[in-house]
Order: sequence, then structure tokens, then C-alpha cells
Amino acid sequence: MSVPLSAPLPLAVNPLDAGSLLSAFGALGIAVVLFAETGLLVGFFLPGDSLLFTAGLLCVSGTHGPALSLPQVLAAAVAGALVGAQTGYWIGRRGGRALLARRSSGRLHEGAVRAEELLARYGHGRAIVLARLVPVVRTVLNPLAGALNVPARVFALWQTVGGVVWTVGLVLAGYALGSSVPDVDRYLLPIVALVVAVSLIPLAAELLRARARRTPEGDSQ
Repeated sequence: MSVPLSAPLPLAVNPLDAGSLLSAFGALGIAVVLFAETGLLVGFFLPGDSLLFTAGLLCVSGTHGPALSLPQVLAAAVAGALVGAQTGYWIGRRGGRALLARRSSGRLHEGAVRAEELLARYGHGRAIVLARLVPVVRTVLNPLAGALNVPARVFALWQTVGGVVWTVGLVLAGYALGSSVPDVDRYLLPIVALVVAVSLIPLAAELLRARARRTPEGDSQ
């Protein structure tokens, strides 16, 4: 069957752009992206933080863009984050450290170092919760926890706590801003850029601390 020449062609989806993903897939896209970001090592580059915040913003009636339902967005976000983290854990449990060693991405290996430092410094529960707030680290900590034989019940409990706090917190923050500021979606790009910048602060702080710790060690040799 031929397609009329006047028919509009579907626009390409940009996996790095939260607005593009939400326009194309809606709440289902949130679940898929969060599953990939938290459960599959190939998803470390996906925009989890900005996606959640933007989705909450677009749940406010009157905003420009895809109409989203807040209950559906919350359900999809929590489901994607929890199932993804649990999948990543079992992948690490079966694949071990060899799984990370086969990856060539320097950013991914840096994230693995930060994740291991979090586990060593804060203990299992606190590290698993804190990792949810740090891009890349939340991708690699789940399989790393499996590879390091973190007890399954401990991981399931704390990844649930962290996943709910992360997803619900960001979605409701976006919804609250959209509800309180008229036409806030006009400033969506700078707002999303700010969310991304803020989400990178914990990772930058950890990198600076690690560098500061290494410097005295190098001076003492």
C-alpha cells in the first residue's frame, strides 16, 4: 500500500532528549528508559533525571507538549526504576566483574570506581540509596552490588527505598513547579539544563574528594 506524498513523516526520536522521548512514547517511555538506565550497562547515557522532572512538569494541565497523567507517570517511573535495578543486580550476580571489564567506556569505569567507593564508605543500604541520585553511578552500582554478593534482601529493600525517593521526588518536583509557575514550560530547556547540572554535583564532589585523597598519597611517596 502506498503512502500519500502529503502524509507527514514521523520525526526521529532523540534518546538523549527528555521532551522527544515523552512526545514519542509517553509514560511507557519513562518505564523503558529508567529500566535501561538502571538495569542495563548500555543505558548509562540516558537522561533519567531530566526525564522524570520534565514528565512531572508535563502532567500539569495547560502546558505545551504531550498530555501526561500524574498517576501513570508515577507508576511507570517507579516500575521502570525498581525492575531495572533488580535486573542489573541479577546480571551482576551472574556475570560478575568480568561484565564491567568487557566495557570500554571510560565514563562507565569511572562510575564503577565511584560506586565501589560508595559501598565501602557508607555501607550497603546508604550507598544503594545515594547511588540513585548520581548519574552513571546508579547504572553501575546495581550490577556491582550483585558481583560483590551484597545480600539479595538487603539490596531489594534499599533499592526500593532509593528508587521510590528518586523517581517520586523528581516527578513531584516537576509537577509542583509546573503548578505554581504559569507557562513554566516556556523555560523548559534552561530548567532541564539546571536539573542535569544539579544531578551531576554529587558525582563531581566525589571526583574531587577522590583526587584530594590521592594527592597526599602521591606526595608521601
